[in-house]
Amino acid sequence: MLPTLRASLPYTLALAVLAYFAFAFFTLEINQAWFVVIGVVLAGVCVPVLLDVKGAATSSEPSSQDFSGDTATLYVGNLPYRANEEAVKELFASYGAVKNVRLMKDRQTGRRRGFGFVEVSAKDANKMINKLNDFEFQERTLKVREAKERQEDDNAE
Repeated sequence: MLPTLRASLPYTLALAVLAYFAFAFFTLEINQAWFVVIGVVLAGVCVPVLLDVKGAATSSEPSSQDFSGDTATLYVGNLPYRANEEAVKELFASYGAVKNVRLMKDRQTGRRRGFGFVEVSAKDANKMINKLNDFEFQERTLKVREAKERQEDDNAE
């Protein structure tokens, strides 16, 4: 079940029951089953809208789009092959602002290669290196250091 649906289902059912009782007090000549249908439809529309509004208002997590300023790129080695960008971003975000995560893949097979780069706030970079270097992540010991600049090939003309 989707997390959004799981979160909204109790509210949807509660609103449907409330709508049923509210409409049941009206002396309209409509079958009571239609009151349930109207309640479910109203709740199905209202609850997701209310959850989106509530979620946007209470979201305290800094997003990467809001981040601006000096950045540093960190090399992350010995990553588990099953790790994805979201999991790595979540790990690094617990120690500071994360702008971008790039996990390298093999060009031919498309499988992850076990390393990547994380673009972070420059002021948080050293703290992340100190905390996450030799950190156990998904049964692997990470190697985190500042990324070296990509060297251009001098022989290319």
